[in-house]
Amino acid sequence: MSHENVVVSFAGERRQVVSGTTVEQFLAQFFGKIPDDVLACLVNRRLVALDFPLRGFQVALEAVRVSSRQGEAVARQSASFVLLEAARDLYPEARLAVGQSLGGGYFFTWQASTPLTPQVVASLERRMREICAEDRRFERRSATIEEAEAIFRASSDQSKLALLATHRSSTVALVSCGAFVDIAHGTVAPSTGRVRGFGLVPYESGMLLRFGRNGDPAHLPPLQPQPKLFAAYRETRRWNEVLGVANVGSLNRMCLSGEISDLIRIAEGFQEKKIAAIADAIASQAQRVRLVLVAGPSSSGKTTFIRRLGIQLRVNGIEPVGLSLDNYFVDRDRTPLGEDGQPDYEALEALDLELFNTHLAALLRGGEVEMPRYDFVHGRRSEPDRWTRHHLSPSQVLLVEGIHGLNHRLTTSVPEAAKFRVFISALTQLTLDDHNRIFTSDARLLRRIVRDRLFRGHPATRTLEMWDNVRRGEARGIFPFQEEADVIFNSALVYEPAVLRVWAERFLLEVPREHPAYTEAYRLLKFLSWFVPVTEKGVPQISLLREFIGGSAFQE
Repeated sequence: MSHENVVVSFAGERRQVVSGTTVEQFLAQFFGKIPDDVLACLVNRRLVALDFPLRGFQVALEAVRVSSRQGEAVARQSASFVLLEAARDLYPEARLAVGQSLGGGYFFTWQASTPLTPQVVASLERRMREICAEDRRFERRSATIEEAEAIFRASSDQSKLALLATHRSSTVALVSCGAFVDIAHGTVAPSTGRVRGFGLVPYESGMLLRFGRNGDPAHLPPLQPQPKLFAAYRETRRWNEVLGVANVGSLNRMCLSGEISDLIRIAEGFQEKKIAAIADAIASQAQRVRLVLVAGPSSSGKTTFIRRLGIQLRVNGIEPVGLSLDNYFVDRDRTPLGEDGQPDYEALEALDLELFNTHLAALLRGGEVEMPRYDFVHGRRSEPDRWTRHHLSPSQVLLVEGIHGLNHRLTTSVPEAAKFRVFISALTQLTLDDHNRIFTSDARLLRRIVRDRLFRGHPATRTLEMWDNVRRGEARGIFPFQEEADVIFNSALVYEPAVLRVWAERFLLEVPREHPAYTEAYRLLKFLSWFVPVTEKGVPQISLLREFIGGSAFQE
Protein backbone atom coordinates (compact mmCIF):
# COMPACT_ATOMS: atom_id res chain seq x y z
CA MET A 1 0.00 0.00 0.00
CA SER A 2 1.28 3.48 -0.83
CA HIS A 3 2.16 5.78 2.08
CA GLU A 4 -0.08 8.33 0.31
CA ASN A 5 -3.14 6.27 1.32
CA VAL A 6 -4.90 5.58 4.62
CA VAL A 7 -7.01 2.54 5.51
CA VAL A 8 -10.10 3.74 7.38
CA SER A 9 -12.15 1.33 9.53
CA PHE A 10 -15.70 2.65 9.83
CA ALA A 11 -19.10 1.05 10.49
CA GLY A 12 -17.70 -2.46 10.08
CA GLU A 13 -16.03 -1.66 6.74
CA ARG A 14 -12.48 -0.87 5.69
CA ARG A 15 -11.92 1.69 2.97
CA GLN A 16 -8.81 3.23 1.49
CA VAL A 17 -8.57 7.01 0.98
CA VAL A 18 -5.87 9.49 0.03
CA SER A 19 -3.86 10.77 2.99
CA GLY A 20 -5.16 14.18 4.06
CA THR A 21 -8.78 13.42 3.20
CA THR A 22 -10.91 15.11 5.85
CA VAL A 23 -13.37 13.22 8.01
CA GLU A 24 -16.16 15.22 6.36
CA GLN A 25 -15.04 14.19 2.87
CA PHE A 26 -14.85 10.55 3.91
CA LEU A 27 -18.34 10.60 5.46
CA ALA A 28 -19.77 12.31 2.39
CA GLN A 29 -18.33 9.54 0.22
CA PHE A 30 -19.55 6.84 2.60
CA PHE A 31 -23.11 8.10 3.16
CA GLY A 32 -23.66 10.14 0.02
CA LYS A 33 -25.03 12.85 2.33
CA ILE A 34 -23.76 13.19 5.89
CA PRO A 35 -26.60 12.57 8.36
CA ASP A 36 -27.75 15.78 10.06
CA ASP A 37 -27.22 14.32 13.53
CA VAL A 38 -23.50 13.59 12.97
CA LEU A 39 -21.66 16.49 14.60
CA ALA A 40 -18.11 15.17 15.01
CA CYS A 41 -16.09 11.95 14.97
CA LEU A 42 -13.75 9.85 17.03
CA VAL A 43 -10.47 9.29 15.19
CA ASN A 44 -8.50 6.59 16.99
CA ARG A 45 -10.73 7.36 19.98
CA ARG A 46 -9.91 11.10 19.97
CA LEU A 47 -12.83 13.50 19.55
CA VAL A 48 -12.25 15.70 16.49
CA ALA A 49 -14.18 18.09 14.26
CA LEU A 50 -15.24 16.98 10.79
CA ASP A 51 -12.52 19.09 9.14
CA PHE A 52 -9.85 16.84 10.71
CA PRO A 53 -7.48 15.34 8.07
CA LEU A 54 -7.00 11.56 8.06
CA ARG A 55 -3.34 10.56 8.06
CA GLY A 56 -1.28 7.50 8.99
CA PHE A 57 -1.40 3.90 7.85
CA GLN A 58 -4.66 2.95 9.57
CA VAL A 59 -7.40 4.95 11.23
CA ALA A 60 -10.36 3.79 13.32
CA LEU A 61 -13.27 6.17 12.75
CA GLU A 62 -16.55 6.45 14.67
CA ALA A 63 -19.34 8.96 14.04
CA VAL A 64 -20.39 11.10 17.01
CA ARG A 65 -24.12 11.72 16.91
CA VAL A 66 -25.99 14.39 18.81
CA SER A 67 -27.77 11.80 20.96
CA SER A 68 -24.47 10.57 22.45
CA ARG A 69 -22.73 12.13 25.46
CA GLN A 70 -19.90 13.43 23.29
CA GLY A 71 -22.40 14.68 20.71
CA GLU A 72 -24.35 16.54 23.37
CA ALA A 73 -21.15 18.29 24.48
CA VAL A 74 -20.37 19.29 20.88
CA ALA A 75 -23.92 20.61 20.38
CA ARG A 76 -23.77 22.68 23.56
CA GLN A 77 -20.33 24.07 22.75
CA SER A 78 -21.55 25.03 19.29
CA ALA A 79 -24.74 26.69 20.55
CA SER A 80 -22.77 28.67 23.13
CA PHE A 81 -20.48 29.89 20.36
CA VAL A 82 -23.46 31.02 18.27
CA LEU A 83 -24.79 32.98 21.27
CA LEU A 84 -21.44 34.74 21.67
CA GLU A 85 -21.37 35.55 17.95
CA ALA A 86 -24.94 36.92 18.14
CA ALA A 87 -23.96 39.13 21.07
CA ARG A 88 -20.91 40.40 19.18
CA ASP A 89 -23.18 41.27 16.23
CA LEU A 90 -25.92 43.08 18.17
CA TYR A 91 -24.22 44.37 21.32
CA PRO A 92 -20.48 44.58 20.65
CA GLU A 93 -19.82 46.43 23.91
CA ALA A 94 -21.44 43.67 26.00
CA ARG A 95 -19.39 41.22 28.01
CA LEU A 96 -20.94 37.77 28.40
CA ALA A 97 -19.46 35.22 30.77
CA VAL A 98 -20.52 31.59 30.93
CA GLY A 99 -21.36 30.07 34.28
CA GLN A 100 -22.88 26.96 35.71
CA SER A 101 -25.03 24.23 34.24
CA LEU A 102 -28.57 24.89 35.40
CA GLY A 103 -32.08 24.00 34.32
CA GLY A 104 -30.91 21.91 31.39
CA GLY A 105 -28.66 24.67 30.05
CA TYR A 106 -25.83 27.12 30.75
CA PHE A 107 -26.19 30.34 32.71
CA PHE A 108 -24.61 33.48 31.24
CA THR A 109 -23.95 36.77 33.01
CA TRP A 110 -24.25 40.08 31.16
CA GLN A 111 -22.26 43.28 31.59
CA ALA A 112 -23.17 46.14 29.25
CA SER A 113 -24.55 49.65 29.14
CA THR A 114 -27.66 48.08 27.63
CA PRO A 115 -29.76 46.46 30.40
CA LEU A 116 -30.54 42.78 29.91
CA THR A 117 -34.29 43.04 29.36
CA PRO A 118 -36.54 40.24 28.04
CA GLN A 119 -36.54 42.12 24.75
CA VAL A 120 -32.73 42.01 24.57
CA VAL A 121 -32.75 38.27 25.32
CA ALA A 122 -35.38 37.73 22.61
CA SER A 123 -33.29 39.72 20.10
CA LEU A 124 -30.26 37.56 20.89
CA GLU A 125 -32.24 34.37 20.32
CA ARG A 126 -33.58 35.69 17.00
CA ARG A 127 -30.06 36.55 15.88
CA MET A 128 -28.87 33.08 16.91
CA ARG A 129 -31.53 31.49 14.73
CA GLU A 130 -30.59 33.74 11.82
CA ILE A 131 -26.94 32.71 12.15
CA CYS A 132 -27.98 29.06 12.21
CA ALA A 133 -30.17 29.56 9.14
CA GLU A 134 -27.14 31.02 7.31
CA ASP A 135 -25.37 27.70 7.92
CA ARG A 136 -22.02 29.39 8.42
CA ARG A 137 -18.95 27.20 8.60
CA PHE A 138 -17.09 27.04 11.88
CA GLU A 139 -13.59 28.02 10.78
CA ARG A 140 -10.71 26.48 12.68
CA ARG A 141 -7.11 27.56 12.29
CA SER A 142 -3.80 27.45 14.06
CA ALA A 143 -2.22 30.74 15.17
CA THR A 144 0.98 31.62 16.94
CA ILE A 145 0.69 32.64 20.57
CA GLU A 146 1.59 36.17 19.54
CA GLU A 147 -1.16 36.28 16.90
CA ALA A 148 -3.73 34.92 19.34
CA GLU A 149 -2.71 37.41 22.03
CA ALA A 150 -3.06 40.27 19.54
CA ILE A 151 -6.60 39.13 18.70
CA PHE A 152 -7.68 38.91 22.34
CA ARG A 153 -5.90 42.13 23.28
CA ALA A 154 -7.91 43.89 20.57
CA SER A 155 -11.15 42.54 22.04
CA SER A 156 -9.99 43.33 25.62
CA ASP A 157 -10.44 39.71 26.66
CA GLN A 158 -8.21 39.56 29.72
CA SER A 159 -9.41 36.08 30.68
CA LYS A 160 -7.97 34.54 27.50
CA LEU A 161 -4.76 36.57 27.72
CA ALA A 162 -4.23 35.30 31.27
CA LEU A 163 -4.85 31.72 30.16
CA LEU A 164 -2.38 31.95 27.26
CA ALA A 165 0.31 33.40 29.54
CA THR A 166 1.23 29.87 30.70
CA HIS A 167 0.37 28.00 27.48
CA ARG A 168 3.26 25.65 26.72
CA SER A 169 2.91 25.45 22.94
CA SER A 170 4.04 28.09 20.46
CA THR A 171 0.69 27.78 18.66
CA VAL A 172 -2.94 27.77 19.71
CA ALA A 173 -6.06 26.51 17.90
CA LEU A 174 -8.68 29.18 17.22
CA VAL A 175 -12.27 28.90 16.01
CA SER A 176 -14.72 31.43 14.55
CA CYS A 177 -17.93 31.68 12.56
CA GLY A 178 -17.90 35.42 12.06
CA ALA A 179 -16.49 38.29 14.11
CA PHE A 180 -16.18 36.40 17.39
CA VAL A 181 -12.94 34.41 17.78
CA ASP A 182 -12.32 31.89 20.56
CA ILE A 183 -9.71 29.41 21.72
CA ALA A 184 -10.81 25.99 20.43
CA HIS A 185 -11.14 24.27 23.79
CA GLY A 186 -13.84 21.88 22.65
CA THR A 187 -14.97 20.39 19.37
CA VAL A 188 -17.68 22.25 17.46
CA ALA A 189 -20.12 21.19 14.74
CA PRO A 190 -19.09 21.65 11.08
CA SER A 191 -21.49 24.56 10.59
CA THR A 192 -24.09 26.62 12.40
CA GLY A 193 -26.86 24.86 10.48
CA ARG A 194 -26.30 21.80 12.67
CA VAL A 195 -27.01 23.85 15.84
CA ARG A 196 -30.60 23.09 16.77
CA GLY A 197 -32.86 22.54 19.73
CA PHE A 198 -31.89 25.51 21.90
CA GLY A 199 -33.73 28.31 23.65
CA LEU A 200 -32.63 31.51 25.36
CA VAL A 201 -34.57 32.81 28.35
CA PRO A 202 -34.02 35.45 31.05
CA TYR A 203 -33.01 33.89 34.35
CA GLU A 204 -32.33 35.80 37.56
CA SER A 205 -29.70 38.47 36.78
CA GLY A 206 -28.61 36.83 33.51
CA MET A 207 -29.92 34.43 30.93
CA LEU A 208 -30.12 30.71 30.41
CA LEU A 209 -29.12 29.03 27.15
CA ARG A 210 -31.22 25.87 27.20
CA PHE A 211 -30.79 22.66 25.23
CA GLY A 212 -33.01 19.83 24.03
CA ARG A 213 -33.06 16.58 25.95
CA ASN A 214 -31.26 13.52 24.56
CA GLY A 215 -30.43 15.26 21.32
CA ASP A 216 -34.08 16.04 20.55
CA PRO A 217 -34.03 19.40 18.73
CA ALA A 218 -37.80 19.74 18.71
CA HIS A 219 -38.63 19.86 22.41
CA LEU A 220 -37.08 21.71 25.32
CA PRO A 221 -37.92 20.17 28.70
CA PRO A 222 -40.00 22.29 31.11
CA LEU A 223 -37.82 24.76 33.00
CA GLN A 224 -37.68 23.82 36.67
CA PRO A 225 -36.35 26.71 38.79
CA GLN A 226 -33.52 25.74 41.13
CA PRO A 227 -33.21 28.72 43.49
CA LYS A 228 -31.16 26.94 46.18
CA LEU A 229 -28.66 25.51 43.71
CA PHE A 230 -28.41 28.85 41.91
CA ALA A 231 -27.76 30.64 45.22
CA ALA A 232 -24.97 28.19 46.06
CA TYR A 233 -23.39 28.77 42.66
CA ARG A 234 -23.67 32.55 42.94
CA GLU A 235 -22.15 32.58 46.42
CA THR A 236 -19.12 30.60 45.24
CA ARG A 237 -18.74 32.71 42.09
CA ARG A 238 -18.81 35.95 44.10
CA TRP A 239 -16.28 34.56 46.56
CA ASN A 240 -13.94 33.52 43.76
CA GLU A 241 -14.17 36.98 42.23
CA VAL A 242 -13.36 38.59 45.58
CA LEU A 243 -10.26 36.39 45.74
CA GLY A 244 -9.39 37.41 42.18
CA VAL A 245 -9.49 33.86 40.83
CA ALA A 246 -12.62 33.51 38.69
CA ASN A 247 -10.77 31.71 35.88
CA VAL A 248 -7.85 29.36 35.28
CA GLY A 249 -5.56 32.13 34.03
CA SER A 250 -5.81 34.01 37.32
CA LEU A 251 -5.32 30.77 39.28
CA ASN A 252 -2.18 29.99 37.28
CA ARG A 253 -0.84 33.47 37.99
CA MET A 254 -1.26 32.85 41.74
CA CYS A 255 0.45 29.47 41.46
CA LEU A 256 3.49 31.09 39.86
CA SER A 257 3.61 34.13 42.15
CA GLY A 258 3.44 32.16 45.39
CA GLU A 259 0.04 33.62 46.34
CA ILE A 260 -1.40 30.11 46.10
CA SER A 261 -0.50 29.41 49.74
CA ASP A 262 -2.74 32.23 50.95
CA LEU A 263 -5.44 31.18 48.49
CA ILE A 264 -5.45 27.64 49.88
CA ARG A 265 -5.74 28.89 53.46
CA ILE A 266 -8.57 31.30 52.62
CA ALA A 267 -10.50 28.70 50.56
CA GLU A 268 -10.21 26.18 53.39
CA GLY A 269 -11.22 28.79 55.96
CA PHE A 270 -14.29 29.63 53.91
CA GLN A 271 -15.37 25.98 53.88
CA GLU A 272 -14.81 25.62 57.61
CA LYS A 273 -16.94 28.70 58.20
CA LYS A 274 -19.73 27.18 56.07
CA ILE A 275 -19.58 23.88 57.95
CA ALA A 276 -19.74 25.74 61.26
CA ALA A 277 -22.76 27.69 60.00
CA ILE A 278 -24.54 24.43 59.13
CA ALA A 279 -23.84 23.07 62.61
CA ASP A 280 -25.11 26.32 64.13
CA ALA A 281 -28.31 26.05 62.08
CA ILE A 282 -28.89 22.52 63.36
CA ALA A 283 -28.14 23.57 66.94
CA SER A 284 -30.56 26.50 66.72
CA GLN A 285 -33.31 23.97 65.95
CA ALA A 286 -32.14 21.31 68.40
CA GLN A 287 -35.54 21.07 70.06
CA ARG A 288 -37.09 19.69 66.87
CA VAL A 289 -34.22 18.36 64.68
CA ARG A 290 -33.28 14.78 65.59
CA LEU A 291 -32.26 13.42 62.18
CA VAL A 292 -29.59 14.95 59.92
CA LEU A 293 -29.52 13.54 56.38
CA VAL A 294 -26.51 14.09 54.11
CA ALA A 295 -26.64 13.21 50.41
CA GLY A 296 -24.40 13.96 47.50
CA PRO A 297 -22.97 12.43 44.33
CA SER A 298 -19.83 10.32 44.11
CA SER A 299 -16.57 11.94 45.25
CA SER A 300 -18.25 15.03 46.67
CA GLY A 301 -16.31 14.60 49.93
CA LYS A 302 -19.16 13.32 52.11
CA THR A 303 -16.91 11.29 54.44
CA THR A 304 -14.70 14.21 55.46
CA PHE A 305 -17.63 16.64 55.50
CA ILE A 306 -19.49 14.45 58.00
CA ARG A 307 -16.44 14.20 60.26
CA ARG A 308 -15.96 17.96 60.21
CA LEU A 309 -19.68 18.60 60.71
CA GLY A 310 -19.57 16.21 63.66
CA ILE A 311 -16.82 18.28 65.28
CA GLN A 312 -18.78 21.50 64.83
CA LEU A 313 -21.93 19.85 66.23
CA ARG A 314 -19.98 18.81 69.32
CA VAL A 315 -18.81 22.40 69.71
CA ASN A 316 -22.52 23.19 69.97
CA GLY A 317 -23.07 20.49 72.60
CA ILE A 318 -24.68 18.01 70.19
CA GLU A 319 -23.34 14.49 69.76
CA PRO A 320 -23.94 13.00 66.32
CA VAL A 321 -24.61 9.26 66.09
CA GLY A 322 -23.98 7.70 62.69
CA LEU A 323 -26.47 5.29 61.20
CA SER A 324 -25.21 3.38 58.16
CA LEU A 325 -27.66 2.66 55.37
CA ASP A 326 -25.31 -0.09 54.18
CA ASN A 327 -26.59 -2.34 56.97
CA TYR A 328 -30.16 -2.10 55.66
CA PHE A 329 -29.63 -3.62 52.22
CA VAL A 330 -32.05 -6.41 51.37
CA ASP A 331 -30.56 -9.82 50.65
CA ARG A 332 -28.88 -9.89 47.25
CA ASP A 333 -31.44 -12.26 45.72
CA ARG A 334 -34.16 -9.70 46.53
CA THR A 335 -32.32 -6.74 44.99
CA PRO A 336 -34.39 -5.13 42.20
CA LEU A 337 -33.04 -5.41 38.67
CA GLY A 338 -32.13 -2.45 36.50
CA GLU A 339 -32.92 -1.90 32.84
CA ASP A 340 -29.88 -3.99 31.91
CA GLY A 341 -31.20 -6.97 33.89
CA GLN A 342 -28.46 -6.67 36.50
CA PRO A 343 -28.99 -6.04 40.24
CA ASP A 344 -29.51 -2.31 40.86
CA TYR A 345 -27.86 -1.66 44.21
CA GLU A 346 -28.50 2.09 43.92
CA ALA A 347 -32.29 1.70 43.68
CA LEU A 348 -34.18 2.87 46.76
CA GLU A 349 -35.88 -0.54 46.87
CA ALA A 350 -32.47 -2.18 47.41
CA LEU A 351 -32.91 -1.04 51.03
CA ASP A 352 -35.21 -2.60 53.60
CA LEU A 353 -37.25 0.58 54.00
CA GLU A 354 -39.75 -0.96 56.40
CA LEU A 355 -37.11 -2.09 58.90
CA PHE A 356 -35.12 1.13 58.54
CA ASN A 357 -38.16 3.29 59.26
CA THR A 358 -39.22 1.08 62.16
CA HIS A 359 -35.78 1.57 63.73
CA LEU A 360 -35.78 5.32 63.04
CA ALA A 361 -39.14 5.79 64.74
CA ALA A 362 -38.09 3.71 67.75
CA LEU A 363 -34.78 5.55 68.20
CA LEU A 364 -36.41 8.97 67.99
CA ARG A 365 -38.96 7.90 70.62
CA GLY A 366 -36.07 7.09 72.95
CA GLY A 367 -36.32 3.34 72.49
CA GLU A 368 -33.60 0.78 71.89
CA VAL A 369 -33.19 -1.19 68.66
CA GLU A 370 -31.21 -4.17 67.45
CA MET A 371 -29.38 -2.78 64.43
CA PRO A 372 -28.55 -5.33 61.71
CA ARG A 373 -25.17 -5.87 60.11
CA TYR A 374 -24.90 -6.66 56.42
CA ASP A 375 -22.54 -9.35 55.14
CA PHE A 376 -21.33 -8.04 51.77
CA VAL A 377 -19.29 -11.15 51.08
CA HIS A 378 -22.35 -13.42 51.10
CA GLY A 379 -24.84 -10.72 50.07
CA ARG A 380 -27.22 -11.11 52.97
CA ARG A 381 -27.95 -9.89 56.47
CA SER A 382 -25.75 -11.36 59.19
CA GLU A 383 -27.15 -13.61 61.89
CA PRO A 384 -28.96 -11.72 64.70
CA ASP A 385 -26.25 -12.57 67.24
CA ARG A 386 -23.98 -10.14 65.35
CA TRP A 387 -26.47 -7.27 65.49
CA THR A 388 -25.77 -4.34 67.83
CA ARG A 389 -27.97 -2.48 70.30
CA HIS A 390 -28.45 1.26 69.90
CA HIS A 391 -30.43 4.03 71.52
CA LEU A 392 -30.50 7.81 71.25
CA SER A 393 -30.10 10.17 74.21
CA PRO A 394 -31.67 13.68 74.27
CA SER A 395 -28.29 15.32 73.50
CA GLN A 396 -27.73 13.18 70.42
CA VAL A 397 -28.89 13.42 66.80
CA LEU A 398 -28.92 10.70 64.18
CA LEU A 399 -26.61 11.37 61.24
CA VAL A 400 -27.44 9.39 58.09
CA GLU A 401 -25.39 9.61 54.88
CA GLY A 402 -26.41 8.01 51.61
CA ILE A 403 -27.45 8.48 48.01
CA HIS A 404 -31.14 8.63 48.95
CA GLY A 405 -30.83 10.99 51.91
CA LEU A 406 -32.94 13.73 50.29
CA ASN A 407 -35.70 11.37 49.13
CA HIS A 408 -38.76 11.66 51.38
CA ARG A 409 -39.54 7.97 50.83
CA LEU A 410 -36.42 6.99 52.76
CA THR A 411 -37.67 8.41 56.06
CA THR A 412 -41.48 8.30 55.94
CA SER A 413 -41.72 7.40 59.65
CA VAL A 414 -40.04 10.63 60.74
CA PRO A 415 -41.97 13.93 60.88
CA GLU A 416 -40.59 16.50 58.44
CA ALA A 417 -39.98 18.96 61.27
CA ALA A 418 -37.50 16.52 62.84
CA LYS A 419 -35.30 16.34 59.72
CA PHE A 420 -32.45 18.52 58.49
CA ARG A 421 -31.24 17.76 54.97
CA VAL A 422 -27.82 18.64 53.53
CA PHE A 423 -26.89 18.33 49.87
CA ILE A 424 -23.15 18.28 49.17
CA SER A 425 -21.43 18.40 45.80
CA ALA A 426 -18.34 19.85 44.13
CA LEU A 427 -19.98 22.74 42.27
CA THR A 428 -16.96 24.33 40.65
CA GLN A 429 -17.34 27.96 39.60
CA LEU A 430 -13.91 28.19 38.05
CA THR A 431 -13.94 28.69 34.27
CA LEU A 432 -11.20 28.28 31.68
CA ASP A 433 -11.98 31.82 30.52
CA ASP A 434 -15.06 34.01 30.22
CA HIS A 435 -16.54 31.89 27.42
CA ASN A 436 -15.46 28.32 28.24
CA ARG A 437 -16.81 26.55 31.29
CA ILE A 438 -15.48 23.60 33.23
CA PHE A 439 -17.81 20.61 33.54
CA THR A 440 -18.93 20.44 37.17
CA SER A 441 -18.69 16.65 37.13
CA ASP A 442 -15.03 16.78 36.02
CA ALA A 443 -13.94 17.94 39.47
CA ARG A 444 -15.51 14.85 41.01
CA LEU A 445 -14.22 12.54 38.29
CA LEU A 446 -10.63 13.72 38.79
CA ARG A 447 -10.99 13.26 42.56
CA ARG A 448 -12.24 9.72 42.04
CA ILE A 449 -9.53 8.79 39.53
CA VAL A 450 -6.84 9.85 42.00
CA ARG A 451 -8.45 8.20 45.04
CA ASP A 452 -9.25 4.95 43.22
CA ARG A 453 -5.69 4.63 41.94
CA LEU A 454 -3.93 5.62 45.18
CA PHE A 455 -6.03 3.78 47.73
CA ARG A 456 -8.20 1.17 45.99
CA GLY A 457 -5.77 -0.17 43.42
CA HIS A 458 -8.14 0.66 40.55
CA PRO A 459 -6.53 2.02 37.36
CA ALA A 460 -8.03 5.05 35.65
CA THR A 461 -9.51 2.75 32.98
CA ARG A 462 -11.80 1.13 35.55
CA THR A 463 -12.89 4.45 37.06
CA LEU A 464 -13.65 5.88 33.62
CA GLU A 465 -15.55 2.74 32.55
CA MET A 466 -17.80 2.97 35.63
CA TRP A 467 -18.39 6.72 35.49
CA ASP A 468 -21.37 6.74 33.12
CA ASN A 469 -23.24 4.24 35.32
CA VAL A 470 -22.34 6.26 38.42
CA ARG A 471 -23.72 9.41 36.84
CA ARG A 472 -26.92 7.67 35.71
CA GLY A 473 -27.53 6.60 39.31
CA GLU A 474 -26.92 10.15 40.52
CA ALA A 475 -29.28 11.60 37.92
CA ARG A 476 -32.00 9.27 39.12
CA GLY A 477 -31.41 9.13 42.88
CA ILE A 478 -29.82 12.44 43.91
CA PHE A 479 -30.14 15.41 41.58
CA PRO A 480 -33.97 15.37 41.32
CA PHE A 481 -34.11 15.95 45.09
CA GLN A 482 -31.34 18.53 45.60
CA GLU A 483 -33.79 21.42 45.99
CA GLU A 484 -35.33 19.50 48.92
CA ALA A 485 -32.22 20.22 50.98
CA ASP A 486 -32.28 22.70 53.85
CA VAL A 487 -28.77 23.71 52.90
CA ILE A 488 -26.45 23.09 49.94
CA PHE A 489 -22.75 22.75 50.72
CA ASN A 490 -20.28 23.31 47.89
CA SER A 491 -17.27 21.08 48.46
CA ALA A 492 -15.31 22.39 45.44
CA LEU A 493 -12.02 24.08 46.29
CA VAL A 494 -10.95 26.69 43.75
CA TYR A 495 -7.32 25.52 43.81
CA GLU A 496 -7.90 21.76 43.63
CA PRO A 497 -7.39 21.10 39.88
CA ALA A 498 -3.83 22.42 40.20
CA VAL A 499 -3.16 19.93 43.00
CA LEU A 500 -5.00 16.99 41.44
CA ARG A 501 -3.08 17.43 38.19
CA VAL A 502 0.09 16.12 39.87
CA TRP A 503 -1.51 12.65 40.22
CA ALA A 504 -4.33 12.63 37.68
CA GLU A 505 -2.13 13.41 34.69
CA ARG A 506 0.14 10.47 35.45
CA PHE A 507 -2.74 8.06 36.01
CA LEU A 508 -4.52 9.16 32.82
CA LEU A 509 -1.34 8.62 30.82
CA GLU A 510 -1.57 4.95 31.83
CA VAL A 511 -4.78 4.51 29.80
CA PRO A 512 -3.87 2.62 26.57
CA ARG A 513 -4.77 4.35 23.32
CA GLU A 514 -6.72 1.30 22.17
CA HIS A 515 -8.90 1.24 25.30
CA PRO A 516 -12.48 2.60 25.03
CA ALA A 517 -11.77 4.86 28.02
CA TYR A 518 -9.03 6.63 26.08
CA THR A 519 -11.54 9.10 24.60
CA GLU A 520 -12.30 10.49 28.04
CA ALA A 521 -8.71 10.19 29.25
CA TYR A 522 -7.50 12.21 26.26
CA ARG A 523 -10.10 14.93 26.91
CA LEU A 524 -9.14 15.19 30.59
CA LEU A 525 -5.43 15.34 29.76
CA LYS A 526 -6.05 18.27 27.41
CA PHE A 527 -8.10 19.97 30.13
CA LEU A 528 -5.43 19.47 32.82
CA SER A 529 -2.72 20.84 30.54
CA TRP A 530 -4.09 24.35 31.11
CA PHE A 531 -3.29 24.24 34.85
CA VAL A 532 0.02 25.08 36.51
CA PRO A 533 0.60 22.12 38.88
CA VAL A 534 0.92 22.68 42.63
CA THR A 535 2.15 20.21 45.26
CA GLU A 536 -0.09 19.17 48.14
CA LYS A 537 2.31 20.58 50.74
CA GLY A 538 0.04 23.47 51.76
CA VAL A 539 -3.21 21.48 51.82
CA PRO A 540 -4.40 21.16 55.46
CA GLN A 541 -4.82 17.69 56.94
CA ILE A 542 -8.52 18.33 57.59
CA SER A 543 -9.16 19.42 53.98
CA LEU A 544 -11.87 17.65 52.00
CA LEU A 545 -9.26 17.23 49.29
CA ARG A 546 -7.19 15.01 51.59
CA GLU A 547 -9.93 12.37 51.30
CA PHE A 548 -8.72 11.84 47.73
CA ILE A 549 -4.98 12.54 47.80
CA GLY A 550 -4.17 11.07 51.24
CA GLY A 551 -2.77 12.50 54.43
CA SER A 552 -6.16 13.22 56.00
CA ALA A 553 -6.32 13.69 59.75
CA PHE A 554 -9.55 11.66 59.66
CA GLN A 555 -8.06 8.53 58.07
CA GLU A 556 -8.06 5.61 60.47
